Amino acid sequence: MAGEADAPVGRRQFLSDAAAGTAGLVAASNMGSTAQADQTARQQNAGPQAAPSDVALRVKALESILVEKGMVDPATIDAVIETYESKIGPRNGARVIAKAWVDAAYRTRLLSDGTAAIAELGYGGAQGEHMVVVENTPAIHNLVVCTLCSCYPWPVLGLPPTWYKSAPYRSRAVIDPRGVLREFGVTLADDVQVRVWDSTAEIRYLVLPERPPGTERMTEEQLAALVTRDAMVGVAKASARGAAA
Repeated sequence: MAGEADAPVGRRQFLSDAAAGTAGLVAASNMGSTAQADQTARQQNAGPQAAPSDVALRVKALESILVEKGMVDPATIDAVIETYESKIGPRNGARVIAKAWVDAAYRTRLLSDGTAAIAELGYGGAQGEHMVVVENTPAIHNLVVCTLCSCYPWPVLGLPPTWYKSAPYRSRAVIDPRGVLREFGVTLADDVQVRVWDSTAEIRYLVLPERPPGTERMTEEQLAALVTRDAMVGVAKASARGAAA
């Protein structure tokens, strides 16, 4: 579950999440034949490789059929993915955190009204209508989960990683948060309190990590580069080494 960065969201993964509800509209026979043709073509072009999963084949088949029928524009799909990978994502959250580290007044506003303070930097919208920011301190470590599904603050963190949506994380983060944190490489002292926040359709949480020591002379931009997605979920700590999310 821990220790590996998620690969960038590709078209097939995106459609798997976003278009699952429309899959029933496609005839099974068409889907199967299209998937088989696509698999054969890829094997011929790329040579021996691991066979794609059944889900990947179905998603690709669905995409091909929707494009053929004029129901989906590939350029539009690419634009949406680019938006969530580059414009809406952890970079936004990192800028919020970095500003809170260097601007005490902004930090106070962020903890008082996360939605409004985040909007000051131009971030907001779907999946981020009501944001609550919780602060890590030497005595308190916060961890965010969604026990029901995968509620996640898209405007500041982008699309949720696979492990965040997994059943093991969603259940164990509540039952055994310290164990989960250890799997992500975070070991806390016994006197540190762990607080678990359950995101819902109404409220999305963002962790304000502790500022790493030795960063006093860094600029806001440099500090933002140290903030990872995992640190803003609470499964990692911000580090002056800029560990990858």
